[in-house]
Amino acid sequence: MSTLTKTGPATAPQGAADLQTKATTAATAQSTQAAPFITTTNLRKSFQMGPTMVHALAGVNMTIEQGTFQAIMGPSGSGKSTLLYLLGGLDRPTAGHIIVGGHEIDKLDENALAAYRRRFIGFVFQSFNLIPSLSAWENVAFPMRFAGISRRERQKRAFALLERVGLADRRGHKPTELSGGQQQRVAIARSLVNEPRLVLADEPTGNLDTASGQSIMELLAELHRDGRTILVVTHDPRMAAFATHQIFLLDGCVVSEETYREGTELAHASTPS
Repeated sequence: MSTLTKTGPATAPQGAADLQTKATTAATAQSTQAAPFITTTNLRKSFQMGPTMVHALAGVNMTIEQGTFQAIMGPSGSGKSTLLYLLGGLDRPTAGHIIVGGHEIDKLDENALAAYRRRFIGFVFQSFNLIPSLSAWENVAFPMRFAGISRRERQKRAFALLERVGLADRRGHKPTELSGGQQQRVAIARSLVNEPRLVLADEPTGNLDTASGQSIMELLAELHRDGRTILVVTHDPRMAAFATHQIFLLDGCVVSEETYREGTELAHASTPS
């Protein structure tokens, strides 16, 4: 890299020197400004359903800052879950690029992608995805088996996380012995075992009653306050009260809130009652 040498008088008036110093400081701050935590560029995902080619994502361009709580809104089939799975490395894009925390996800091989999911991402699913034969603490501890952590340490961390989500007294219970809300709390505790920087939740309140859903939203908000970046796919309008930002999807594209409202209202109006 070449170095530019400023020419001119050897000395300058104090006021001019102060201005130059301030300008240099501002330029340095601007050049060192952190890049967005998540960036997608022309992100596309298509798949074949019988004779039809379905375009789940049709060129998504977006940036997400670290430490935000993002609610991804959209009707069924708009590409919400597809977007979440691509960001989490659970699927690969048809085209486009994804960068998460400096990781170029679309360029990782299978081993690197597995390491990315294990160390960087916490997943929470609508259907909980707990292992029926394991107790609550064993479900929470399960991902740590693949990180070479001893059983004693796995148990210690799992107990602490279950206490954090309010289930210390249910740690020995199997999933069938827990309510839906309690199962989702176990799933959230499990998502945190490897201290992920990014938590991805796909319809986490979708299978819950109103009160349980509210408690899960409050728990996600607490994780956000702890400094994590949270992305939640949801149909629940209450989530907007907890999110710092909203992303609106229609037909595989990110749209403005105004376009989203107009599109969904038009769809509702054309649906037979």
